[in-house]
Amino acid sequence: MLREPLESRHSVIARAARQVNFPARFQLIAAMNPCPCGYLGDSSGRCHCSSEQVMRYRARVSRPLLDRIDMHLEVPRVSHEVLRNGSPQGEESSAIIRARVVAARNLAVARHGKANAILNAKEVKQLCVLSAQGYSLLEQAMDRFGLSHRAYHRILNTGAYHS
Repeated sequence: MLREPLESRHSVIARAARQVNFPARFQLIAAMNPCPCGYLGDSSGRCHCSSEQVMRYRARVSRPLLDRIDMHLEVPRVSHEVLRNGSPQGEESSAIIRARVVAARNLAVARHGKANAILNAKEVKQLCVLSAQGYSLLEQAMDRFGLSHRAYHRILNTGAYHS
């Protein structure tokens, strides 16, 4: 259900003899536990999920949908100390990180006239040219990790500054 709007940035609803096209430009942010109990990899050792249970749990989210999500992060449990005292010294604030993201987005818009996220496949191919060594490395990664063609274009798109 989400794949079409994520890819095409619009959603078509067809009922009887009528069809309506809605704009669907959005940023999907999703979260899930690493396993059914939620403690996989936790230092507490509370997780007793089998590898089969973990695989079955993760398979509930379709591979084509996962392929359209650009970033996948594992977030460890926050320690009691951080909860009590706040972030450790030296960590960047959200405001500083936001400023870097805004600057990077503005740079992309200045280069291409639009954000990297909305470049189509043809534009990515024109703007994101790698060296022979870069293409070789990307192809090795595709083979090793079983990446799709969609992932190939998304990886190229992360380097959209190569215009």
